[in-house]
Amino acid sequence: MAWRRRRRCSWETTGSGGYDDLRRFLGKRVADPKATSYRPVIVLFTMTALMAMAASFAIDGNPFSQRAAEWFIAFSMVVLGLLKLQNVESFSTMFLNYDLLAKRWVPYGYIYPYAEALAGVLMIAGALNWLSVPVALFIGTVGAISVFKAVYVDKRELKCACVGGSSNVPLGFISLTENLMMIAMAVWMAAASFGIAGHAM
Repeated sequence: MAWRRRRRCSWETTGSGGYDDLRRFLGKRVADPKATSYRPVIVLFTMTALMAMAASFAIDGNPFSQRAAEWFIAFSMVVLGLLKLQNVESFSTMFLNYDLLAKRWVPYGYIYPYAEALAGVLMIAGALNWLSVPVALFIGTVGAISVFKAVYVDKRELKCACVGGSSNVPLGFISLTENLMMIAMAVWMAAASFGIAGHAM
């Protein structure tokens, strides 16, 4: 008990800090707030996949339909756009670090989250394909090229702005996947519009 009293007295004399300070004082592990993590993106994609499956089951009675796959991408685009729109200024600042178009034309960093969310909403509705398809194809292609160059050509270690400007998600495969998903969705919908591929939306 004596050591506990001495430790408490030592804590009281050094001042009462926050929760993390208390954990450090007690010798407990404290998470690094600047450490990179894929958890936000994994959780996001898991939830949008479940949402798409639930919506498909409610309408078609089948959670594993083609419509569910399409909705998964569209839902993901909307949620990713929403996260970016929480703080557009912070997002655009981080986006400027690697996006090739944003570096040349700064307003693109502010337009991007609105364009992504709008394209996603239109794809969910299956409306105005003449607008949603080229928007998704454009921002997806520019994004994929930008991420590939920054990570695999320039070998830069950056944080991804994919889930907003305050995230600690590392730039790399996840961000590239986000952009490739938009490209795939745009190509699929374009093909369906011309009757080349089946389309459930």
